[in-house]
Amino acid sequence: MALQQPAILTRILGKALEEEPLTRAELLYLLRISSADEISSVFAIARMLRNRYFKNKVFLYGFVYFSTYCRNECTFCLYRKSNQALRRYHKSQAEIMETAYRLVESGVHLLDLTMGEDPRYYSNNGAGFEPLIAMVRAIKKSTDIPVMISAGVVPEDVLQQFKDSGAEWYACYQETHNPGLYAKLRLGQSFSERMERKKEARDMGFLIEEGLLTGVGERYEDLIDSLVAMRSLGADQVRVMSFVPQKDTPMQHVPSLPRTRELLMIAIMRLIFPDRLIPASLDVDGIHGLADRLNAGANVVTSIIPPEAGLAGVSNQELDIDDGNRTVDSILPVLAQCGLVRASMEEYTEWVSARSARLAPCQRLNNEVKETYTGWAVQRH
Repeated sequence: MALQQPAILTRILGKALEEEPLTRAELLYLLRISSADEISSVFAIARMLRNRYFKNKVFLYGFVYFSTYCRNECTFCLYRKSNQALRRYHKSQAEIMETAYRLVESGVHLLDLTMGEDPRYYSNNGAGFEPLIAMVRAIKKSTDIPVMISAGVVPEDVLQQFKDSGAEWYACYQETHNPGLYAKLRLGQSFSERMERKKEARDMGFLIEEGLLTGVGERYEDLIDSLVAMRSLGADQVRVMSFVPQKDTPMQHVPSLPRTRELLMIAIMRLIFPDRLIPASLDVDGIHGLADRLNAGANVVTSIIPPEAGLAGVSNQELDIDDGNRTVDSILPVLAQCGLVRASMEEYTEWVSARSARLAPCQRLNNEVKETYTGWAVQRH
């Protein structure tokens, strides 16, 4: 027989279901729970909130990691500049376009064009981005599929060119919003510049994805601070992924935490961002970890990669790729198992259009005023 749920958890979940702001103390309580029954209760409310805004519909994102070269030395990343043991690649324009069209034909809702901060693109004050900008324009002209740019701290003027070419999304993950921890993870990179670039992108009209890693030395308070920062940024898609130790990196011997931390964060994100997109990434545990993430409240499947395209993942370089387990066809049975279905392209573009409409100057000002007066209660008490 299941034990009776603690009164405090009942109260917190009741507030969440009514979409009332949760305090830091309440979020801290949720992050600390360990009972399987209590965790299941949190997941159940997260699914209810997801259903309120998205019914049983899930969005699917195609992933094109077109360059594994990077100028940075992130301590957690396999693709850090000094990793000489890694076999890298730089995909040609033809290869990128071919992969993009394969993903579109397979039924994804968005193309995520991703790379490390490849010096070839960042050369000549960003002039190296011109071919990629042209590719975005060509993809939009021939397919009109939404496009996400995940290419690091892109120069502001280049970012504007991506927007002008038709890209809808900009993703540039902070990974942590604790500046001290950030300095240990992203060596020599500016915390404030990374945050400011996302704000600038938002002012340009981009939808923003923000993300964090768990298991990199963060405290519970740091996770709450990340939620506050995501709210302040107005992120349209919020992501959490578990750290996976990478060979030949400074953090290769740091153990990966149990997935409970990531799953709880997905659920908590749904409690406080009920109407936002929350990914379940295939990049950590592959197809075998998808159902758990969906049951925690996620409503986007990311890192879909066609087999035999010569593309890598991020957290797990080869996991489930060439055996075809990162395709749309492999994902649909898992969705059905969870009582979910793939959304139509029209449903996704309608959501994107509705979110984008909120970025009109007058609406943005109204949102800022509204948030000031609702006083989201995730504040230090």
